[in-house]
Amino acid sequence: MTDKKNIVFVSLAQNQSRFFEMVGKVMEKAGYGIVHVSFHEGAVKELRAHGCEAFNPFEYQPTSRDETRFEDFEVANPALLLGHEKAAYEIIDTEALANKMKGHLAAMTTILRSLIDCGGRWCLVQELGGFTPVLAAYYAARRLGMDNWFIEPSFFQGRVFFTANTFLAPRVVPTNAPPSEEVRITLERVVQSRSVVIPVKDRLHYRGAGKKLLDPKNFRRLLNKVVAKYLRGEQEEFQHIGGHVARHVRMFFNSKKLSQHYREIPSGQPFIYYPLHVPADFALTVRSPEYLDQYALIDYLCRVAPLGYRVAIKEHPALIGAVSQHRICDLLDRHDNFILLSPSINNHDVLAASTAVVTVNSKSGAEALLHCKPVIVLGNAFYETCPLVHRVEALSGLQAALTKAMEQQSELSLDDALPFFEAVWNASYPGELYDRSNENVTAFARSLSDCLMVHNA
Repeated sequence: MTDKKNIVFVSLAQNQSRFFEMVGKVMEKAGYGIVHVSFHEGAVKELRAHGCEAFNPFEYQPTSRDETRFEDFEVANPALLLGHEKAAYEIIDTEALANKMKGHLAAMTTILRSLIDCGGRWCLVQELGGFTPVLAAYYAARRLGMDNWFIEPSFFQGRVFFTANTFLAPRVVPTNAPPSEEVRITLERVVQSRSVVIPVKDRLHYRGAGKKLLDPKNFRRLLNKVVAKYLRGEQEEFQHIGGHVARHVRMFFNSKKLSQHYREIPSGQPFIYYPLHVPADFALTVRSPEYLDQYALIDYLCRVAPLGYRVAIKEHPALIGAVSQHRICDLLDRHDNFILLSPSINNHDVLAASTAVVTVNSKSGAEALLHCKPVIVLGNAFYETCPLVHRVEALSGLQAALTKAMEQQSELSLDDALPFFEAVWNASYPGELYDRSNENVTAFARSLSDCLMVHNA
């Protein structure tokens, strides 16, 4: 087993473990050794029942967290990383979250060290995220010299990025290579159809809160979670059941209250578009934490927008009603150039009508390039290396960037952006996360194998 290639798949939920089980079986046929670690005890039981080697990290928690030190894992600022769960779960108990992460760090270290002792070459593969199990798996792997591969959706439907050993966005190296016919046709189809690229794993999120609350599938999931947690005593990462339900109820009422403020695209008046990010998204909490408070950013944008320009925002379609009604109304009270667009408006229509787009790292920034709009990016984004994008290193540079971007608007053309999108295509691989169709599983497994071979060449 000394030279055998081995993969550790880390999952947080049952749908994830089932997908990785299928991918793992395909890769086993190609000669890989496959091991699973799941932070969902029900999934661990299922994996073991199917003959998979699966570890339950809840069984490896230390009796005392005091012996686990963040500095041993080169975690420079754990408080900043814990901010993801604080925002996502609405928890303010820092000590409890720190102890939770320490427990997972110790458990993952024990599990991964035991695998390394068996020999062979090991790497860890997991979906990108900011929850403590993901962070702990990453830091434990890196401490032991094991590569950690993060998976996240690419800009293109049906493709993913594999990124090794960093939380940063995939780095796309621009080239002058002409776009392939496939890329050109794909982009033209996106613009003409005004289609929003939604990863398969997120499709059910792109609905109003009311539809989510009334979905029978969600009732069954809720019942299964209650039974697993309170009757079977099983642990999992996503076990804050009450908080999850309460947030969606609040989102429903928030969306109803905000609807009176929804407006259509302003006609005959220039506006700067800021597409709201998903609250508590990893792209903000970990990649660009200085912009987690989007309301403060919008307030500043309203103040530096040129005279005669309005600032328009639109809720992310995956979490309509998740914004703070109080803070949105406060912005409306203080800025007469501020507009809250209806979330039902197609994002491509907003991009096409806008004068410029300001974003932290939303995918809308890349979509704006397809509409030949100047883009100002503030955070860490995969398209920040595009020559047509204005990268702002600090918020103080936003005003100057806006002025420069608007001056260059007439110079932009889709042909100028196409080589960059060709580079994006080439930096990603075929496959979708958690799509368990045989065709996708086979393509995903082949892509992961190709990526690992290139990396280890």
